[in-house]
Amino acid sequence: MRYREAIRYLVGLEPRGISLGLARVRKALAQRGDPQRGLQFVVVAGTNGKGSVASMMASVLKHSGLRVGLYTSPHLHRLVERFRVNGRTMPTAELARRVAALRGWLERPGTPQLTFFEVCTLLALEYFRDAGCQWVVLEVGLGGRLDATNVVEPQLAVITRIALDHQDRLGPTIRHIAREKAGIIKPGVPVVTGERVPEALRVLEARARRLGAPLSAIDTDFAGEQRARGHSVRIAKWHIDGLRLPLHGDYQADNLACAVTGLKLLEAQGVPIDERALRKGIASVRWPGRLELLPGAPDVLFDAAHNPDACRALASHVQQLTYPRKVLLFGVLKDKDHARMLQLLLPCFDEVVFGTPDSPRGLSSADLRARFGGTAFDCPGEALPHARKRSGKRGLIVAAGSILWMSAVRALVLDVREDPKIAL
Repeated sequence: MRYREAIRYLVGLEPRGISLGLARVRKALAQRGDPQRGLQFVVVAGTNGKGSVASMMASVLKHSGLRVGLYTSPHLHRLVERFRVNGRTMPTAELARRVAALRGWLERPGTPQLTFFEVCTLLALEYFRDAGCQWVVLEVGLGGRLDATNVVEPQLAVITRIALDHQDRLGPTIRHIAREKAGIIKPGVPVVTGERVPEALRVLEARARRLGAPLSAIDTDFAGEQRARGHSVRIAKWHIDGLRLPLHGDYQADNLACAVTGLKLLEAQGVPIDERALRKGIASVRWPGRLELLPGAPDVLFDAAHNPDACRALASHVQQLTYPRKVLLFGVLKDKDHARMLQLLLPCFDEVVFGTPDSPRGLSSADLRARFGGTAFDCPGEALPHARKRSGKRGLIVAAGSILWMSAVRALVLDVREDPKIAL
């Protein structure tokens, strides 16, 4: 099987959609010899910031001399980006070989009918086991309680900020969503949270207390701050200054504080993390597509803001930037709160250019233009040149609204190859 054929097979699982639950994955893992056994896990959940925290923790563990697997989703351009060992993506030939082997098993009678994300999770666990990983950092896909990643027994759980997103599956309120995220908290396992909203924090505290899981909460047990000479983190009496984090955005101070607190808890469990590894690991973090500025004529800022909470953070960042003209290049999925997202973003820009994400769930750019004005194009190949013309060479273009849309624009700007799009 070639890589392209493997991708076609996996994309062909997309019609199975999202089917939350752990029974299928547990049965599949048992049939495959339970590849998760023998691995040590950090599980990271949250609405926004979980990918940043996961990448920070994986980088520091790697610079501590450990062999570390990192599983994230969705990918930007190529599916192999979801599976990394010590910062390196899975080789395309490796993915093709593994999908070919899995396909034969998946098509046997009695094999669970796994979704796309469940197959990817199984593939990740087998890959990390075979690669000899000592630690694995798993980013939760959706929610937490019933997400496929919640089949493992972690040594640490991290829950970042919680906000309204995926209400159709996780519940209509912050309290409902917090309950789903809290599902990754396990008996006696330390948990770190960057959540401040009392309604959500009370849910996390109640579950942690019920399960005897020590909870470290931001502002109470730890705090982070961005200063002129770098970031600082305080955890009880311990303090570190001058951390050089290459990721942008004021909110990264909270994400960094969560990551460092988690790492200190792992150190307390005997994981060999010293200050040198901590500093070098944080300075080496790469997490593209998150307030990522690519200089040019004009400059282009890429951000994976795809819900109101993320758009609020993006708006705050854009307001701090000085350009003669700012153009928003926006594409969004139908099930997102696009009205609230645009309400937050539009005041920061001189003009908006709409596009339609390449997905059955993509909201029509023409519909957006009819409601919010601006201009509309069907594809990034048409929208990007127009945005460049409207911003001028000294201006700024910001691509956001959907990770699918943002990554398609980024692929054009960087001229990189993309796999077929999948919104899972």
